[in-house]
Amino acid sequence: MGTTYERELRAVLAGELKGVRAITRSCTEVERARAMQVIQRPFLVVRAPGSGSEGTGDLLVLRGDMCFPIEVKSSKRDRIYLSGRTMAQYKALKSTGERCGLLPLYAFRLKGVRGDSWRVMKVDVEGLTGKLRHLSRSIPPLPLTRRGVPHLNWHEGMPMHRFLALVCRSDGA
Repeated sequence: MGTTYERELRAVLAGELKGVRAITRSCTEVERARAMQVIQRPFLVVRAPGSGSEGTGDLLVLRGDMCFPIEVKSSKRDRIYLSGRTMAQYKALKSTGERCGLLPLYAFRLKGVRGDSWRVMKVDVEGLTGKLRHLSRSIPPLPLTRRGVPHLNWHEGMPMHRFLALVCRSDGA
């Protein structure tokens, strides 16, 4: 089910021109230019074995200056509520992030949307240092329901083109 979108996101983060063009086809020129920055500073993207298993996320995204696990979700609806297996995944990501000093992310693809259809949200973790701590300040966390339960709200995430511009800025910028 989600493997199509995992592959789509993998191609984008790996800086593959074809992948970036595919997700920016209906974006503005500014959004496309921001997303294209990943071609100059690509990541090594590894699909986690047993994708979705305890705390690994679906993709592990690596580059010399940063590394983060990403859980990929897609839906026709703009919200995904976590419960059961998806809540266990969230808790495992949070635990792994705190134990290993990583910033776990969710990438949420809303189906049937023109423009930038991907949104990025972070799992709030304690103890981040360096570049990941700085990056963490810019990425919105998963919002909470009225009962304080984290969920995915596409409208509250960071658009993928902004995320790519943020993580692909040259160190001098």
